[in-house]
Amino acid sequence: MSQVMFDLDVLRSFSTGIALGSYARAADRLGRSTSAVSAQLKKLEAQAGTVLFRKAGRGLELTDAGETLLAYAHRMLELNEEASAAMRGADLEGWVRLGLQEDFGETLLPAVLGRFARAHPKVRIEACVARSAELRERLELGKLDLALAWDAGDQPPSLHAERVARLPLQWIGPASGDVLDAAWWKERERRDGAGRGARKSKEPLPLVLLDAPCPLRDIVTQTLDRAGVPWRHAFTSASLAALWAASSAGLGLTVRTPFGLPSHVRAIDRTAVGLPALPQMSMALYRAQANAEAPVGRLASLLLEAVRQHVQVEAAQFH
Repeated sequence: MSQVMFDLDVLRSFSTGIALGSYARAADRLGRSTSAVSAQLKKLEAQAGTVLFRKAGRGLELTDAGETLLAYAHRMLELNEEASAAMRGADLEGWVRLGLQEDFGETLLPAVLGRFARAHPKVRIEACVARSAELRERLELGKLDLALAWDAGDQPPSLHAERVARLPLQWIGPASGDVLDAAWWKERERRDGAGRGARKSKEPLPLVLLDAPCPLRDIVTQTLDRAGVPWRHAFTSASLAALWAASSAGLGLTVRTPFGLPSHVRAIDRTAVGLPALPQMSMALYRAQANAEAPVGRLASLLLEAVRQHVQVEAAQFH
């Protein structure tokens, strides 16, 4: 039996269509006709020797075999890009100073820095994890070249910012158990004697938030004030990891985007607990210089690619 050699160009069309949610959009993105992409997908199924798609309403969804092949496609395309980058930048040398917020550190740092280091072994990287205000300050002082942070709309004009994504803020509680059994709801039941449906109680909502100054902290408290929901600070810390631990333990609710949530917390249904809707937050890639040196530009490209892929996966899981 002859060895199957998957075509990377076909795998790119396959993965792009899934990421964009439409093979018509994938054809447009890749500069091909829809019929050409359709032919590629038929070729891919023939090579795989199994069905990769099934009908889902007016569209298509992946079979189990399709999901398996998609995971391999991502790995093969990533490795191809890494090899290509290594050939283009084998002699790239220099120094890149990168800043990230805690939200992105565990999610992005290992994979991105691993890819970069393998492709550009002569480039030295210094990375630091800090809050957005500190990262922007370090950029202004010339202590960082790049920083991935939440955009609070207060960045200095000297910095060059590129919006990467816009993500919804969500109320976050413990992953296990019923959030309605938290201390806040038990106290409301005790005082009102009206069960879980009683939402007129003035018992303050316990919040788990970062220490001030923090733009997100202000957004949360102002949103609750406008909605007439009383609140109190149940736990504050300078560490995001500490917030996750406190939220997981049921000390109160915190607020974050879906990006980088650990497994022991989850987004809760705000309507079930009578809480107001929250706005969105913008993620931005900040550069100290508009025209950075080649190592900085290459790392910036990898970061943008990794973030956008992560956001697409999160969006697909959410829907």
